[in-house]
Amino acid sequence: MDKYKRKQLMRTKIINTLCLGLVLAGFLTGCSTTQKVTSSARTATEQLLISEAVMRSVAKSPDFSLPIPQGSVVKLDMFGISGDKDLVKGVVAGWLGQQGYIAQDESATYRINVIVDSLGTEYSNTFFGIPPIAATLIPIALPKLSFYEADSQTGYARFHLDIFEMPSGRFVGTTPPFIADTHFNMHTVLFLFKFKRTDLASPPSAGSFTNLVR
Repeated sequence: MDKYKRKQLMRTKIINTLCLGLVLAGFLTGCSTTQKVTSSARTATEQLLISEAVMRSVAKSPDFSLPIPQGSVVKLDMFGISGDKDLVKGVVAGWLGQQGYIAQDESATYRINVIVDSLGTEYSNTFFGIPPIAATLIPIALPKLSFYEADSQTGYARFHLDIFEMPSGRFVGTTPPFIADTHFNMHTVLFLFKFKRTDLASPPSAGSFTNLVR
């Protein structure tokens, strides 16, 4: 084989390799998906993580009793830096009703300060694969290719109750902290296959490849 034919064969291999790469890039780009995360302040999943954490925190102590007589009328005051304090107030009011107390402001003989120590979610991501690539010379961009990826969300609630006599303001006692957590973990394997692990009762589902595994 002469020198000219070798060069010709080399050019053909390079062209074939480039064409194959362009076809593969186009295929992978076509398989990419775009999802709008949320149109609300919190996703439905995040709301469930927080609300179920609060409800589980009081459900862990079904026989818990306060150092005041059953049937007492109590006034609830909320304290904490979380914007979801009203959720805690509603859950605590319902729990107090189940314990035999009356939660209302009128004619209250005791005031309960509900101290919300922590209420929210934590997020972490584990990624193994190829990050998204934006081409400069060729107008083709490659999406993120996840050989394995895990998006983990945890809901956490912790609060306690301080009890005062009314109208004197005498301190009666405090409760141990009410603590609970929840989790929602989404896993992606080989680009397309997704599954989730969660302890939420009825989490929302999205995507045709999503299966629930508890």
